[in-house]
Amino acid sequence: MKLLLATHNPNKVIELKALLTDHPEIEVLTLNDLNIAEEPEETEPSFEGNAILKAQWAMERSGLISLADDSGLEIDALNGEPGVYSARYLGKDTPYTLKNAIILDRLKEESDRRARFVSVVAIAYPKSMHNEGDTAIIVSEGIMEGSIGFEALGSNGFGYDPIFIPYGHTLTYAQLSTDVKNKVSHRGQAFRKAIRVLIEGESHAL
Repeated sequence: MKLLLATHNPNKVIELKALLTDHPEIEVLTLNDLNIAEEPEETEPSFEGNAILKAQWAMERSGLISLADDSGLEIDALNGEPGVYSARYLGKDTPYTLKNAIILDRLKEESDRRARFVSVVAIAYPKSMHNEGDTAIIVSEGIMEGSIGFEALGSNGFGYDPIFIPYGHTLTYAQLSTDVKNKVSHRGQAFRKAIRVLIEGESHAL
C-alpha cells in the first residue's frame, strides 16, 4: 500500500516511518518524492479543518491515500496561543529559536505555565477506493499535556520542542530520546490511531 504523507517536513517523515517499522507493506511517500513543491494554504480555524484540507489536497493531486496532520502548541497563560497558528506565529519565516525566546520572555513573570501539544491527523481516500456511503476521510487526534520550561534546551526535535516539558518528565521534549518521544508524542498518538485504521480497519474503511 502506498501512503502519501502530505508534508515537506523531514522530521514528520522520520516520526511516521519509525511507527511503521513493523509494517513493510506500507510504502510512505512524501510530496518531495512526487516532485510536488507547493503546499496548500492553511485557511481553516481548527487543527482538524487544516488536516482535512491538506489530506484532501494531497489526495486530489496524487490519486493516493493521503495522510496529513496539523499540530500546534497551546499555552494557557497566552489564551491558547500560538494554537492553530503555531507554524505562522510571529511570522512564518521567523526562526523558532526567536519564537521560543519571545514566548519565554512573555512568560517570565507567569506562574501558570500549563501547555499542551495537539495533533490532528486526517486520512483521505480516493473516491475509487471507497464504497458509496462509506467515509472517505478518517480523523484522529493526539494530545500531550505538559508545561513551558524556563529556557530552551535540547536538540532532538524542532519547533517548540525545546521549551516544552511533557507531564511526567523533567526534560524538555527536545531532550528526550526518540523512543521516549514516540511513546508520549501528540503526533505519535494521532499517527498510531491513523495507522490502526490503515492496518486493521482497511477492509471496512475503504
